[in-house]
Amino acid sequence: MSGARLEGMCGRFTQERPASELAEIFGAEPLVDEPGGRYNVAPTDEVLVVVQREDRRAVTAYRWGLIPHWATEAKVASRMFNARAETLTTSPAFRDAFRRRRCLVPVDSFYEWKREGTIRQPYRVVRDDRRPLALAGLWAGWRDPATDTVRRTFTIVTTTPNDALRDLHDRMPVVIPETAWDRWLAPAPQDFGELLAMLVPDDKIGLTVYPVVRDVNDVRRDGPGLIEPLPVGG
Repeated sequence: MSGARLEGMCGRFTQERPASELAEIFGAEPLVDEPGGRYNVAPTDEVLVVVQREDRRAVTAYRWGLIPHWATEAKVASRMFNARAETLTTSPAFRDAFRRRRCLVPVDSFYEWKREGTIRQPYRVVRDDRRPLALAGLWAGWRDPATDTVRRTFTIVTTTPNDALRDLHDRMPVVIPETAWDRWLAPAPQDFGELLAMLVPDDKIGLTVYPVVRDVNDVRRDGPGLIEPLPVGG
C-alpha cells in the first residue's frame, strides 16, 4: 500500500450479526432485539456491546461516544469515541471507566482510511476466519440534566498497529482474544498493570485488509455493497 497515512483512529465499523447470535457467541443474554445488518456504524450511533454486571453478562445497546459522569453537556461525546491505551490511567475522562466499567464491542469488521494521492480511500479490516472481533471498550453512565434520564455511552480503546495494519494506519482498535474476555469484562476493580498488558497489538489473530468503495465515507450510506472488495482499477 502506498500514500500518506490519514490522521484519525477507529471511527467506523460493521455489526452484521443480530443480537441473538452475538449473545450465543459471547455467552450472554440478549437485552435488545437488534437484527444486525449494519455496514456503516458511526460515532453517536446506538451500538451493540457486551457488558458484565456481577454474574450476569448481556448484549445491550449503548451510544458510541463516551460522556463522563461529570460532564456538564452531552456534546463532549463527539470527541470521545476513541481512547488511547497509553493514557487510560491518567485521563480524567477514561480512568475510572478503565478500572470499573469495561465492555466488549463485537464487530464483524472495521474501516480505516488512507490518503492515496487526492483520494481518501477506505479499507475494510476483517478476521481471516470471519468470526467477530471483540474490541476493547469502556462505558459510562451520564445523567442528562434536561430529562433526568441516564445515558449509557462507550468508547473504543486504540493502540499501535500490528503487522497487518502497520502500512495502513498508525493506530488500531484493541482486539481482546477470547481467552481474555472474562478478565476484561470482570466488573470488580482490576489491577491496572494486568489490564494494560491486554492493550497491545496482537498478531495472533489473522486479519485481511482490502479496499472498498468510497461510499463508506458517507455515514448515510449502508448495505452489504460497502464491504465488497473494490474491483481492480476501481
